[in-house]
Amino acid sequence: MIMPKEDTNTMRALRGLENDSSSTRLQAALAVGTHPDPGFIGKLVERCAIEPEFYVREMLTWALTRHAASMTVPVLLDEVRAGGAQARSQALHTLSKIGDRQAWPVITPALLADADDEVARSAWRAAVVLVPEGEERELAVVLATQLGRGERETQLSLSRALIGLGEVMLPVLGAATTDPDPRVRAHAIATERLWRDPDTGFEFAIEEAKRVVALGGDGREEER
Repeated sequence: MIMPKEDTNTMRALRGLENDSSSTRLQAALAVGTHPDPGFIGKLVERCAIEPEFYVREMLTWALTRHAASMTVPVLLDEVRAGGAQARSQALHTLSKIGDRQAWPVITPALLADADDEVARSAWRAAVVLVPEGEERELAVVLATQLGRGERETQLSLSRALIGLGEVMLPVLGAATTDPDPRVRAHAIATERLWRDPDTGFEFAIEEAKRVVALGGDGREEER
């Protein structure tokens, strides 16, 4: 029996997603996104959970965004709820790219405080995109509980998420500048500096903030 050409192409693309060559996997994901088909969704999500190469994962995400949100979002939500760390992180990243606010209920306080830094960072980014209008301040309050967490990359991700919420986060951030924990205070002060001057590098901002905290300040002396 001769398979229809489109079926042959589909099978070739699906096999390509599992190829040992990262360039072949990249081309397969590109092909799937170029010719979206609901039959690809499960395999794309499955591959996101185990794909080791960042640039291939980005192409897999792009391919998923090329499919109808009504079909991809439920599958991605299942990954967020039950997948491993990479599966959850990549599913959240993809949901942020799709931007369908029906996914908002999966962004729980527990997820925003996930023990895995990559999952938490993806959740912060997705939350800023998916938060319903009028709930930004509540989100800022939850995000602020993570101030001082992790190393530079994690802290920068959180600062960017808070800044992405706009002015509504400023009172919450201001309160954090007087937190008893010096790491929280320094992170809050650094984030305020980035808000005021986006061209300030985070490394410089955090080191300056540490200096201010060490001297017993709250970072607002310059405004007085």
